[in-house]
Amino acid sequence: MVFSSLTFLFFFLPAFLILYYVIPGRAKNFVLLIFSLLFYAWGEPIYILLMLFSSFVDYMDGRLQERFASSLVKKRVCLVIALLINFSLLGYFKYADFSVGIWNALTPYDVKLPGVALPVGISFYTFQTVSYSIDVYKGRIKAEKNYLDYLTYVSMFPQLIAGPIVRFSTVQQEIHSREISESGFVSGMKRFILGLLRKVLIANQIGALWDTIRVADGISIVTAWLGLLCFTLQLYYDFSAYSDMAIGLGHMLGFHFPENFIYPLSSVSVTDFWRRWHVSLSTWFRDYVYIPLGGNRVGMVKHFRNIFVVWFLTGLWHGASWNFVLWGLYHGTLLTLEKFIWGKWLKKLPMALQHLYAIIIVIFGFGIFTFDNLSEMGTYFVKLIGIPGNPLFGTEFWWYTGNYLPVLLAAIVLSFPVYPAFVKKVEGAGTTAVNVVKTVGTVLMAGLFILAISSLVKDTYNPFLYFRF
Repeated sequence: MVFSSLTFLFFFLPAFLILYYVIPGRAKNFVLLIFSLLFYAWGEPIYILLMLFSSFVDYMDGRLQERFASSLVKKRVCLVIALLINFSLLGYFKYADFSVGIWNALTPYDVKLPGVALPVGISFYTFQTVSYSIDVYKGRIKAEKNYLDYLTYVSMFPQLIAGPIVRFSTVQQEIHSREISESGFVSGMKRFILGLLRKVLIANQIGALWDTIRVADGISIVTAWLGLLCFTLQLYYDFSAYSDMAIGLGHMLGFHFPENFIYPLSSVSVTDFWRRWHVSLSTWFRDYVYIPLGGNRVGMVKHFRNIFVVWFLTGLWHGASWNFVLWGLYHGTLLTLEKFIWGKWLKKLPMALQHLYAIIIVIFGFGIFTFDNLSEMGTYFVKLIGIPGNPLFGTEFWWYTGNYLPVLLAAIVLSFPVYPAFVKKVEGAGTTAVNVVKTVGTVLMAGLFILAISSLVKDTYNPFLYFRF
């Protein structure tokens, strides 16, 4: 079940919200837990057992660590066992086929591919449970004594299958006691609807254009680059919209999840991009891999090692395929070059050139990201430079953009922080202006919501790209 499905919007969510608001006090957690388990079990009920087992392992690890608080050795043993179990499960279900494929390619002893299906959300909830165990070990948080409360944290449906990756310290207090208000519900509902609009009216539409350009023959260089721009915009609006909906749902329930996207396509460097894109993942790797390895407080060789370990793992986290590994190493290389070679020079350029540099690097990188078949990647990439003999510009560009020009322009403009700037300007104009804009905005949002629902009713194209991660 996805947030942008009619089943979720008109059956699951209304039923949940009615019960959630009717049931008083701490019993709300029980309602949230039951509906979260139902949400996860909707598509693949068997894998709910895996999530329950994973959460129980880390819950027990936290309790045992506190029990053995006086013995660092015993605490460390508990942590290591929990980490081994978590990463073994993630490794088997996500990387078994990939690993066997490498084995078969490198040795004469062929092994049959296990054909293991990837449980939805396993990468996200594994990182949450692992962060919990490590934080208990480091003394950053106290272990949760109530298993049902801990399971509610792990399985909470707004952020269960695609993030943001929420740390226990962020919601620990709210799990036990949270303020549920009308203003919180309204602001959350607006954020959820905004995410739905971004998903249905922008991501889905641009994704359809990318699917067409991706398989087209004889396209010009400009059209090939337009295709990668479309995929970049689709991925951004698809994933950030899901985060918007998750954060909005959290507000409606009294939770405050961390922001996950901060206008990353307005970045002026690759370093800046990764401060803004999938923030909960990049900070997870920073805090649980990069800093423990020594971060930048080591010699240059080890610093290089730390960067490349993090980005190799970041790429691999996204999927069991060589293109993701290459994508991670690509970004690791560029971050290293910016840090040690051309970063200072880059900052001296005009802001427009800095942005142009960053967006070209990012778009090309997402070209690596999208093709899990390296042969298809190579076939498309030669189109980017006009091989074999493709022109710089062709009339097909107008055919591709004709029907999509409004949504493309909207996607590009809204990828910059124009809305916060507009709000700030309106607020400075006085109360009357604020009230007028709020009224017009509410009417506009309602109209676009109806348009989005009608699109969901008549269209079958409604993918969610990060489900496979």
